[in-house]
Amino acid sequence: MNTSNPIPAGVIEGFFGRSWQWPQRRQLASFLSEHQLDFYLYAPKSDPFLRRHWRASHPAEQWRELAATRETYRDCQIDFGVGLSPLDLCTDQGIADTAALDAKIKHLNTLELDYLALLFDDMRGDIPQLAQRQSELAERAANLSNAKRVILCPTYYSNDPVLEKVFGPAPEHYLETLGQTLDRAIDVFWTGPSVCSDHYPTKHLLEVNERLGRKPFLWDNYPVNDGAVRSQHLYLSPTKSDRSTAKPYIAGIAANPMNQFYASWPALAGLSQVLTSQQAPQCQTILQNLYSEQTAHYLKQDLPTFEQGGLNALSDHDKQILIERYTPLGIIDPIAAEICDWLAGGYTFDPSCLTE
Repeated sequence: MNTSNPIPAGVIEGFFGRSWQWPQRRQLASFLSEHQLDFYLYAPKSDPFLRRHWRASHPAEQWRELAATRETYRDCQIDFGVGLSPLDLCTDQGIADTAALDAKIKHLNTLELDYLALLFDDMRGDIPQLAQRQSELAERAANLSNAKRVILCPTYYSNDPVLEKVFGPAPEHYLETLGQTLDRAIDVFWTGPSVCSDHYPTKHLLEVNERLGRKPFLWDNYPVNDGAVRSQHLYLSPTKSDRSTAKPYIAGIAANPMNQFYASWPALAGLSQVLTSQQAPQCQTILQNLYSEQTAHYLKQDLPTFEQGGLNALSDHDKQILIERYTPLGIIDPIAAEICDWLAGGYTFDPSCLTE
């Protein structure tokens, strides 16, 4: 773990849709080391063996890739973790399949994880005594796990009203009950005032701290772009500097990146700079440090189009011009190939990914 950060800061691959490739995940280890970030959590929504089919073991080849990735992070001295989303762990009556949970945790122990994240963010909210049940299950997992740090993601992980539209009304005093019953050694993920929060006001973080009885561990949904609206955009600006002012009030921060691996780098490099220095990250400087001079020039020029207008604001002719601009640069900078793929519809949002 990098000791330059007063709090652990890293990446959680926790998005829907098209996921990263195994070589990219391993490449991220050296990127995090270079940029003084601390950890990576493998938790893609596309991995059925951590979600819909969590009781089953990964196929042999996929497990080998996962184990090899874990070793890469060990070699780079970057903490490595896995996010488990046991979607149907509990019945409607709140009865949990604890035998299956125990078996899964013991299997994950063979990876010698640094982090284990137990993700209840997609769990239905009408299970009896939801907070108490989740506390019990998180503590059970923590007691069995050999991970150094355990993080729980609650069903209601933000004040955003959209969560109650999806999961139903939150139980009364849900967060307070969770905080009172959950072992204080276990961290709790929180995305802020919204599911995708632009800012983390100090007043808000203090209120969450009071309700949970501990500092929240921020799940920062920037620059993630996996939804119907956000997939129309590429977010290339560095992470906002207010993440630095949040440091005294949070237990850690995990950035959820974009489906596009190389296009996620500016935001992650910006997060590192925000947390390790007193200076606000400069977009042009970061782009120049990450990519070739020509690519950085074009990215700065096209950034408003990618971030604000997005695909819906581009005609087919506009897209073709941009594809012709970035295609030759793909030999030097893989981000250019990602941009061309995005412009051509390669990352079109598919609603079916939400139910996989």
